Amino acid sequence: MSIFLPGAEAAAVGFDTPLAMLAECHRRVEDQCATLQRLPPHLAAHGPDRAAAEAATAVLRYFDLAGPKHHADEEADLFPALLESMAGSDAVCLRELTDGLKADHRRFEQQWTRLRAALTEIAAGRSAALDATAVEAFCALYERHIAREETELLPMAERLIDPAVLAEIGLAMRRRRGEAV
Repeated sequence: MSIFLPGAEAAAVGFDTPLAMLAECHRRVEDQCATLQRLPPHLAAHGPDRAAAEAATAVLRYFDLAGPKHHADEEADLFPALLESMAGSDAVCLRELTDGLKADHRRFEQQWTRLRAALTEIAAGRSAALDATAVEAFCALYERHIAREETELLPMAERLIDPAVLAEIGLAMRRRRGEAV
C-alpha cells in the first residue's frame, strides 16, 4: 500500500495503516499551522474576539494533545523499528535522519512553549502579543520537518519495515491514544 493516496478519504486511514496515519497527521499539523498563521493579522484587526478564541483553543488542543502523541509514535515506535530493520547494515544515514527529526521535535517543544502562553490568553478572550515571527518560525520548521518525513522517512519505513512490525506500531499508536486494542 502506498502512503500517499491522492483522493483517499481521511476516514480510510487508521491504526491498521500507521504510516498513512502519520502522513494524515501531517495534514492536520498543516491545517493547524495555517490557523495559527492567520491569528496575528486577525488579532491586529479584531482583537481577541470569539473567532480568535476559538482558533487559539483549537491550535492549543492540537499541539498540546495530538502533536506530542505523533512525536511519541515516531520516537518510541517508528524510529526504533526502522533502525532495527537495518540491523547488520550501515545505518549511519538513517541514524542521522532520525536524530535530526528528534532534534526537530525538541525545537518544536521549545517554540511551542513560547507560543502557548499567548494562545492560552487569546483562548480565554484576553489580549496577548502573539509574535508573528515566532509563529512563522514554528510553522516553517514544521513544513521542513514534514517534507523530510514524507520524502525520506515514511517511504523508507514503508519499504523496510515488516508488515507485522507495522501492525505492532499501529497497536502502540492505538494504546497511546487510550483506544481499545
